[in-house]
Amino acid sequence: MSGWTSQPEGLPPRVSLGLDAHGEQSEGTGPRSRSHFVPPVSARLLWKHTYLFDREHKQGEWQAEGEGEAGSPRSREPHAGLDPRTPPERKVDSSVFATTLGCELHSRLCLTRRESGSRERTENGVLLPSLQSALPFLDLHGTPRLEFHQSVFDELRDKLLERVSAIASEGKAEERYKKLEDLLEKSFSLVKMPSLQPVVMCVMKHLPKVPEKKLKLVMADKELYRACAVEVKRQIWQDNQALFGDEVSPLLKQYILEKESALFSTELSVLHNFFSPSPKTRRQGEVVQKLTQMVGKNVKLYDMVLQFLRTLFLRTRNVHYCTLRAELLMSLHELDVGDICSVDPCHKFTWCLDACIRERFVDSKRARELQGFLDGVKKGQEQVLGDLSMILCDPFAINTLSLSTVRHLQELVGQETLPRVSALGRLLALGQGAWDMIDSQVFKEPKMEVELITRFLPMLMSFVVDDHTFNVDQKLPAEEKAPVTYPNTLPESFTKFLQEQRMACEVGLYYVLHITKQRNKNALLRLLPGLVETFGDLAFGDIFLHLLMGNLALLADEFALEDFCRSLFDGFLLTASPRKESVQRHALRLLIHLHHRVAPSKLEALRKALEPTGQSGEAVKELYSQLGEKLEQLEHRKPSPAQVAETPALELPLPTVSAPAGL
Repeated sequence: MSGWTSQPEGLPPRVSLGLDAHGEQSEGTGPRSRSHFVPPVSARLLWKHTYLFDREHKQGEWQAEGEGEAGSPRSREPHAGLDPRTPPERKVDSSVFATTLGCELHSRLCLTRRESGSRERTENGVLLPSLQSALPFLDLHGTPRLEFHQSVFDELRDKLLERVSAIASEGKAEERYKKLEDLLEKSFSLVKMPSLQPVVMCVMKHLPKVPEKKLKLVMADKELYRACAVEVKRQIWQDNQALFGDEVSPLLKQYILEKESALFSTELSVLHNFFSPSPKTRRQGEVVQKLTQMVGKNVKLYDMVLQFLRTLFLRTRNVHYCTLRAELLMSLHELDVGDICSVDPCHKFTWCLDACIRERFVDSKRARELQGFLDGVKKGQEQVLGDLSMILCDPFAINTLSLSTVRHLQELVGQETLPRVSALGRLLALGQGAWDMIDSQVFKEPKMEVELITRFLPMLMSFVVDDHTFNVDQKLPAEEKAPVTYPNTLPESFTKFLQEQRMACEVGLYYVLHITKQRNKNALLRLLPGLVETFGDLAFGDIFLHLLMGNLALLADEFALEDFCRSLFDGFLLTASPRKESVQRHALRLLIHLHHRVAPSKLEALRKALEPTGQSGEAVKELYSQLGEKLEQLEHRKPSPAQVAETPALELPLPTVSAPAGL
């Protein structure tokens, strides 16, 4: 028999008290399982107290009976076969007995548990002699030992993390990497323990090459994959392009949405438009920063991102991917990531072009420098032209080159010189032909049309001359002014150039933006009819319309004129709004900003013409709803005709002035 069930010698048989091992009333009366017995020490105490209580109680009864009647048990003859000294059996009051022993047992068990808990804390606590005397102070302040030990654990973990980082930066590379590998081998089994996981991840973070087996284990577990540092993820991504694509794809979608949101902003301003942020400010965006961190110094990951951007550009023709390609390279340039910048053949070209975009002008010196990069492409390296064309296709680059071209034409007018083939033209042509070059895989610089130089650009210069002539005539005195009317017709060749040649269309559209910004209403009304049909519907592109709506805000007073609104809305914008929802959105943006300037009759007609259909998107419906709210506010501000009629005229008596005495 084990110590749980053995009977101590010299004690009476066990008495069933109906109590379990914890001093509680048990439900059953049958045989008790082994788990219901009290520990051996407590059992011996129970049996000992039972024996002593029974003996003392009986001795008291014997003494009382010995002094009583003669017929008491002590005066009788002893029974046959029994020892006369043996006291007769007496019944014990079970309720008193159970209550007394239950209280005694409960107190002793509680004492045993406290002693056991105290011993457990002493053996497994922080074994510092100087700490033992301080721990009672925590008890006085009500601070649990768990909270104390957790804070000690966190502090030790932080010290360990600092030590791991110190090991990664001390000594020779081979020695420190060997230490980190040994530490990783010993600690990797604890990687799924939340409290120690940061230590394991820190060790992996500082290893330039984590063992392949452990990388696979991390990649297979989603929780570990999310918890590991980006340095570890890079080692996983470089051999798993699909996984890297899943990580990059949401960022690229977010980037495109941000650009489109900026183009359709309800704010119309010349100073704050799509091209207002500087290149450095744009590179601080969330997407560019995250991609830069994901790529790090890994050339293979950088090539993957560029391949993603080329593929998406070919699939969607969205030029914002070209912007991201240039911004990513310049972001790595700012971080001085020489491992990537030194191997990208477009680095210096992009660096020079970025300086031009920052200044919003390409001067002659930088134009020659950029042209030198094009001339320096060697035979057998023509594929570089594909990347260069994609960088030049960036809307910020096209904007800078086009504005510089218009400014150059104005300078030629002042110099009375005809245009020639220039570096600006070559760069513009290469940027506008980026999609065709990458799609066809024919990496050859496109040739500029001769008629573009000999006919179209001189035609634009003649428009500039017409503007100067008309402005000078308007400034002459009335007696010297000749009856001059502004030309209101366009040469047919001009319209044909806009329809057939992309570069001519791009330069022509930026000339329209230039005259609108100069508040030249006559020139704008003259050129608007030629914008209805252009190459690839560029005149109804989001970027051009975004800039045009902002510049039209400078002509706010002209919107009160019926002819101006008819030419702008009926003759231009409304011709494309049924087939292009983006045009409808830009027209609504313009009306939301300038609705109070438009004549009421014309405003109501435009509101009906721009009303959304059942197939219109949520963006159009939202803008139309905003326009309706603006018109309701405008109606509430206007006084009613009755109020105007009831307002009395303000009559002030003229002050009487006395005549001078001398008159």
